[in-house]
Amino acid sequence: MSHVFHRHTKHSYPTAMRGEGVYLFDDKGKKYLDGSGGAAVSCLGHGDPDVIEAIKAQAESLAYAHTSFFTSEPAEQLADKLVAASDGDFERVYFVSGGSEAVEAALKLARQYFLEKGESTRRRFIARRQSYHGNTLGALATGGNQWRKEPFAPLMVETSLISPCYAYRGQQDGESAFEYGQRVANELEEELMRVGPETVIAFVAEPVVGATLGAVPPVEGYFKRIREICDTYGILLILDEVMCGMGRTGSVFAYKQEGIRPDIVTIAKGLGAGYQPIGAMLCSAEIYAAIEAGTGFFQHGHTYVGHPTACAAANVVVDKLTAGLAARSADMGQKLNAALKASFGQHPNIGDIRGRGLFQGLEIVENRDTKSPFAPELAINAKIKKAAFANGLGCYPMGGTVDGRNGDHVLLAPPFILADEHIKEITDKLGAAFAEVL
Repeated sequence: MSHVFHRHTKHSYPTAMRGEGVYLFDDKGKKYLDGSGGAAVSCLGHGDPDVIEAIKAQAESLAYAHTSFFTSEPAEQLADKLVAASDGDFERVYFVSGGSEAVEAALKLARQYFLEKGESTRRRFIARRQSYHGNTLGALATGGNQWRKEPFAPLMVETSLISPCYAYRGQQDGESAFEYGQRVANELEEELMRVGPETVIAFVAEPVVGATLGAVPPVEGYFKRIREICDTYGILLILDEVMCGMGRTGSVFAYKQEGIRPDIVTIAKGLGAGYQPIGAMLCSAEIYAAIEAGTGFFQHGHTYVGHPTACAAANVVVDKLTAGLAARSADMGQKLNAALKASFGQHPNIGDIRGRGLFQGLEIVENRDTKSPFAPELAINAKIKKAAFANGLGCYPMGGTVDGRNGDHVLLAPPFILADEHIKEITDKLGAAFAEVL
């Protein structure tokens, strides 16, 4: 009998024993292609010798030192590399242990920034429906995943939700993509007028929406308009790149493809590539200066902030991303997208194939012409996940794509070391799962 509190009490899990490249192996010797990188985590694949050696070397010299007493060389080096990778868009980096922690830190810093400036009336956030920002209470509150939020709603901070930039379902007949993007971006201004801009701290969004929508990129001009609105009303722009950042969409930072600069960005998942738990929040010079000129103390913190061993692993990951792996994600992503469209572009139950880089999504529908989803009671996404896994493919299907209850999609986020033969294996095994379930 297992004493582990697993994610689902009515589900049994195989035991993962080892990883090699894009594959994982269980205790029975079965081989699985890691087509979703776990949850868009394993960007370098499994068993990278350089990362493993860095972890060993750091643990031998200094495994841990609390950041209320010390800084560490790996943390200082990693912060320098991340600031450089942002081309100076950010000045300071706050390390945490994962994505939800990074978002919590961002929300708290944003609130404290305004307190330091004497704007204490700012207490709420605005975010988007069908978004996901993490499972801790603050992060969950700013997300738009209603299924995850509903049980804990009484415990959450005040957040308004506007429409996502989801052209497949939101763009109207006769409306250009640009016009659609401007229309939904302008909902931010409308909501600011409704609640009073002096009460709002920040707008929170994923540059490319991950788990809840399935790799949905924005249309051109959407985020430029969002940035204009934030600047006009003096609110901060927080971009959550926990899932879509660190090369996943083809650039080290996903926001770079939008031609804007956020005030705060959060990263995790691909930052550690699964080798150590780590995340980070990066903030602008202006935000840091307000804290420095005020109390000087960010009223936040966790025991494992800036963990030296985690930072040592992430240093190697960032080196590899900036040396060409992020660009490889863009190239291989084009190949994967082309293969998905060739295999499933005319499938009667695949309504949309979208994404950027090695972050691709397929939306499943009952009827392509009407875009009507399957009834949620059918649990199509869960059945596809089970069928694909039985066939040796790990992928990331989710439900509630359309409105939090209806709709299904499959998210693919394989390691950046993916080769052409692995793309064929993904489409073949995914096709077999579709044939069995659909």
